[in-house]
Formats: sequence, structure tokens, C-alpha cells
Amino acid sequence: MTAASPSPIAMDAATLAAARTRIRGALVAGVALASTGYIAAVTIGTLIAQDLLGNSALAGLPGATVVLGAAAGSLSLSWLMARAGRRPGLALGYGLGIAGAGIATIAVVDRSFPLLLLGTVLIGFANSAAQLARYAAADMEPARRRASAIGLIVWASTVGAVLGPSIVSPAGAFALSVGLPELAGPYLVPIVAVGLATVLSLAFLRPDPMRLSDHVVTGADHGTSAPLREVFRRPAVLGAVVALIAGQGTMVLVMTMTPLHMRQHGHDLAAVGLVLSAHTFGMFALSPISGRLTGRLGPLTTIYLGTAVMIVSSVMAAFTPPASSLLLGVSMFLLGYGWNLGFVAGSTLLSSSLEIAERTRVQGAADALIWVTAAIASLGSGLVVQYAGYLVLGLLGAALVALATWILVLRREAIAGSMRPRGAAA
Repeated sequence: MTAASPSPIAMDAATLAAARTRIRGALVAGVALASTGYIAAVTIGTLIAQDLLGNSALAGLPGATVVLGAAAGSLSLSWLMARAGRRPGLALGYGLGIAGAGIATIAVVDRSFPLLLLGTVLIGFANSAAQLARYAAADMEPARRRASAIGLIVWASTVGAVLGPSIVSPAGAFALSVGLPELAGPYLVPIVAVGLATVLSLAFLRPDPMRLSDHVVTGADHGTSAPLREVFRRPAVLGAVVALIAGQGTMVLVMTMTPLHMRQHGHDLAAVGLVLSAHTFGMFALSPISGRLTGRLGPLTTIYLGTAVMIVSSVMAAFTPPASSLLLGVSMFLLGYGWNLGFVAGSTLLSSSLEIAERTRVQGAADALIWVTAAIASLGSGLVVQYAGYLVLGLLGAALVALATWILVLRREAIAGSMRPRGAAA
């Protein structure tokens, strides 16, 4: 038996619509700010690791720890949300991210790699909060609008996609101007940006999004739910998790080592920032289109489309001449958009396969699995590049997502048959 989540509020249609609009705006703004700080911080993780350690073998470790932090955050914050609501969970996640950014700044100044890893773990909590915000928006919508609601929240990260990597160089210059190391600069960004996201969450997520949940499908809203093992055996739930894991793993595997790959071939921080801006722009900017495609084509077809784009982009990255920042930028954009298609469609498939009473707990567990896989990919990416090269890394990413697609195709009939939650209204 799980603890009861906040009960729904009785409102007339106009008041309910106004509350949903206000909270949706706060969620969008919070995710935009949080993503700016988070992306600025993780952009230079591999560069700092190589600088502190003197080699690239473990350069992916800060990326791994930030993802492990996101995994821990997904579990712990969703546990809190199930008991107290979305608002305190989001605020706590953002707050821990601020603390992590401060610790990472100190780590760069003191040249302490262990302290850097601690800071990045806490920064991961801010990312998990921003990711869980998509489900907070979906909670408030009927089934037919959930894909669009998720797409809108993912789209909010476009602000971070554009500003995050491109602010790395100016932040580094600012750090130098105040007597800090250049690579400490990007960690100052989340202290401000995620701080504002925390304030927004505390001030404007009232009433809590979970109290505005879709009343059409609230049968056993706030009572008990099936055990996790049973829930994850449902074909649609398992299919959604497989798609989300494969997309995140491939994206992290290839993207993590791209900044280091570019630096090793003579590109400066500005060029690295532009290529990663293209990647993160692809990850987030076209999310409303992904939401519409998911609603029109269905989650499974949209997932297939996303995986096809990721296969093409991974192979393209593998064979792109290292000196061509333009082609690397195109491949990273496609890698980001392929991930986006699968992420929006996979998240929609997951939400559409769960009763409301199950959603917070299962979504947190699913996100934790996704981040653990991504952490392994981040750590493994450095080892692959060190011992086999960037070309092999790209081909490995393509193979991973191709395998997941094959599994989904084999199980497509069972997945389609279990997509509607039990007891949902038609």
C-alpha cells in the first residue's frame, strides 16, 4: 500500500482551467531556468575532468555522477511527491541543485576531483526535478492532451538548449574577471538560474498540480496501486521504459564525448558551445511537434521515427571528419531530435498505461532506471573513446537504439493492447 497523495480540489470548469494555465506557466518557466543552469554546468564536465586528472579515460565520470544524481533524485523526489505533492518535490530538487553547483565551483578552485563528483551528484537532483515536471503537467490533462502537455514542458528546455552551452564562454570570462578559474564560470550559472526556478516553484505551484489531476480517469486515484513488479510487467509500461532507456543511453553515449573529441582536434570552447547548442536545440525546441506527432501517429510509431533518426545521426557522427564542426553540429542536432521524439512519445506511452494512483511512483522508478543506464553510458563513453575511438562510439550508439527498436517491433501487438489504463474512460 502506498501513502495517499493530495486529494483533488472541487472547482468549476472556468476556475480549473485558469488554475491549470497558471501552474503550466510556472512549470514552463521553472524548467526553462533549471535547464539553462544544468546544461551550462554539464557542458564542461568532461573538460574539467580531463584537466584535473590529466587523461580522458575517466573524463565521462562527472557525466555519470550527474546522471546517478538524477536517478537518486527521481526515486527520492517522486517518493516525496507521492506523499506531499509535486510542489515540494520540485522545490527540493532545485534547491539541492543550487548546493551542488556551489560545491562544484569550490571543487574547480581547489582542484578536487572527489568534491567535483559530489557537486555533480547534487546537480543531478535539479535535472531530475525538471524532468519530473513533465509528468506534473500531464497530471492535469485528459488523455487526449497529455502528449501535448509533455511536449510543452520538454520544449521549455529550449531556453537552456540555446543559452546553456553558449553561455559557457562568457561565464568563463566572468570567472576570470573575479579571480576564479575559467572552468569554474559555468557552475555559477545554475546558482542563479536554478535559484529562480526554486522561487517560482514555491510561489506559484498553488494549488499543487496533483490536486488538479484529470478527473475523467480518477477511479482509485488516491488509494492503493499494484506492486511495481506487476506494473513493469505490463507490455506498454515495459515498452515505454525500453524506448526511454535506449534513447537516453545512445544520446548520452555519443554526446558526452563530443566536446572532448572536438577539443582534441583543435576546436575552441566557442565552437564546442555552438555544436552542443545545436544538439540541445534539437533535444527541446521541436517538442511541440513531437507532441502533435505522438497524438496523431500514436506513441509507438513516433518512437520508431525517433529511433530511426538516432541511428542515422550516430552513424553520421562516427564518420564525420573531426575538423568539420558544421557536420558535427548537424549530426548532434539530429541526435537530439531523435531523442526528443522518443522521449515525448515514450513518456506519453508510460503515462497512458498507468492509473493515476500509480503514476508518481512508477514514473520515478522508470526515470531512475533511465538515469542509471545513462550513467553507465556516460562512464563507458570515455573508456570506448580511450581504447577504440570516437568512430566505434558512434556505431555502438546506433547498435544500441537499433536493438531496442527490434524489441519494440516484436512486442508491438502486446504493447498496443495494453496502452489504455484499467478503468479509464473512453
